[in-house]
Amino acid sequence: MAKYKMILDLDTGIDDALAIAYALATPKADLIGIIGSYGNVVTSRGVQNSLDLLELLGHPEVPVYMGAKHSSTTDHFDVMPVSAQIHGVNGVGEVELKKADQQVATEDGVDFLISAAHKYQKDLLLVPTGPLTNLAAALDKDPEIADLIGSVSLMGGALTVPGNVTPVTEANINQDPKAADRVFRSSLPLTMVGLDVTTRTLLTIKETQQWRDLGTTAGQKYADIVDFYIDAYKVTSPHLGGCALHDPLAVAVAVEPDLVSTIFLNMKVDTKAPFAGRTIGDETRINEPATQTQVAVNVDKDRFVSEFMTKLTDLFKNN
Repeated sequence: MAKYKMILDLDTGIDDALAIAYALATPKADLIGIIGSYGNVVTSRGVQNSLDLLELLGHPEVPVYMGAKHSSTTDHFDVMPVSAQIHGVNGVGEVELKKADQQVATEDGVDFLISAAHKYQKDLLLVPTGPLTNLAAALDKDPEIADLIGSVSLMGGALTVPGNVTPVTEANINQDPKAADRVFRSSLPLTMVGLDVTTRTLLTIKETQQWRDLGTTAGQKYADIVDFYIDAYKVTSPHLGGCALHDPLAVAVAVEPDLVSTIFLNMKVDTKAPFAGRTIGDETRINEPATQTQVAVNVDKDRFVSEFMTKLTDLFKNN
């Protein structure tokens, strides 16, 4: 029996698809649900992607819940053109997946998160890899969960490097700076896994060929999906030489915190222009002890990529 229970909060594009696979493949956590969000795709598309990928990977029993469809400060969401360029219009590199038999869960994603926090408490690991709208809404609805959840390992932000949307803003935080600020100022035990570390963990066509060589449906589909991502990176980030494993690194850090080096910092997110979405230390709490929020600033990239490939290859062998 896995020690920890894990919930993913995803806007299911390509690196989210890899996060799902890693969460299923790690023996250190039991994936109990996925909450959908907007970002790489609209929420309904991301939810369907999650359902389809779970079935592809042999785990249709994992429930998928509908979450926020737009930010906390807007009433509508449109996918950014760069998101469609990087993830494909369908979010999974234009690869066609068999539509899952499983339907989206009837319970609201925020309510599911709150009930799971009360049920599992310190054994619950939450990994948000999209906007923080769902988590902020849960905190507003039931503030007590901030002191119940075991840990939050989020993919988002950039502290020591430039952002990937503006010079100071990373894409997930950029979607809803107000919600992100709410989360960062809470008492949640939080680790920010930002661009500082995720862009050091890279995959190339050498690795996807290993999946292709397995001769399985999952191996083939994931190789096709990630090759699309690698090609997109050649255009958007040619200096990297591969595609970044943003979201799966956040999952890995949830179960193996020592993969990254962190600093404790009381943080905030700027919500007004020109620096809206900037993740930075909160000057009003500079002299208060920093005990809750950590920021990853370095990563054991060789160890992570090796573990990532071993776990996913084993998962794909059987599907």
